[in-house]
Amino acid sequence: MNKSELIDAIADSADISKAAAGRALDATVEAVKKALKKGDMVTLVGFGSFYVGKRAARTGRNPRTGVTIKIKAAKVPKFRAGKGLKDAIN
Repeated sequence: MNKSELIDAIADSADISKAAAGRALDATVEAVKKALKKGDMVTLVGFGSFYVGKRAARTGRNPRTGVTIKIKAAKVPKFRAGKGLKDAIN
């Protein structure tokens, strides 16, 4: 499912226009981004949690040249599925 298909599903389910569904989806994504940028965790009960994980600095290898390189530490967004989502899939 891509973004436009998700917008269609939201519009049909909530009985709103596709434009309103698109704005609602965009606002939700932006709110999650802002919360994660601040370091907060976003929990949607029954669906899952978005949080920020830390990836340690490490050495890697350039596959083209074989030269080892240093890769900086980074913050990465992560998602942990909730019980409701897991039960719906299984």
